[in-house]
Amino acid sequence: MYEIFDHTADLGLRIRADGLAELFAESARALFSVIVANFERVRPLERLTFALEAQRRDELLRDWLGELLYVFHTRRLVFSQFAVNLGDGDVRLRATAEGEPIDPARHEIDTEIKAITYHGLQVARRGNGWLAEVILDV
Repeated sequence: MYEIFDHTADLGLRIRADGLAELFAESARALFSVIVANFERVRPLERLTFALEAQRRDELLRDWLGELLYVFHTRRLVFSQFAVNLGDGDVRLRATAEGEPIDPARHEIDTEIKAITYHGLQVARRGNGWLAEVILDV
């Protein structure tokens, strides 16, 4: 589950999930639901694999979303399905993202995201689940 919140001139995402890997996958879905107004129309036609490593969980989340945003801008791909595996103390990620090339006849690009920021970035255990907050530079 995720929600979008306003943050001065930026946009914030607050994501909740039962597990940490699920939190990372849900964060990616949240990102693309902001980018693509009709996110439900993105088909899983192509699969890309990602391998990332960071010092901390919050940095890994920022890097993961940043890598997805980079692929969106450079390869003009939108994604809708994500499978994430975490290892080595939850600071190493292996994931797949499935989606398709942007089709202006089918995809309504809604919000231009310039970057994933470090401002307010957090990944924390909350009760029986996990919470992340990410600020997007729009």
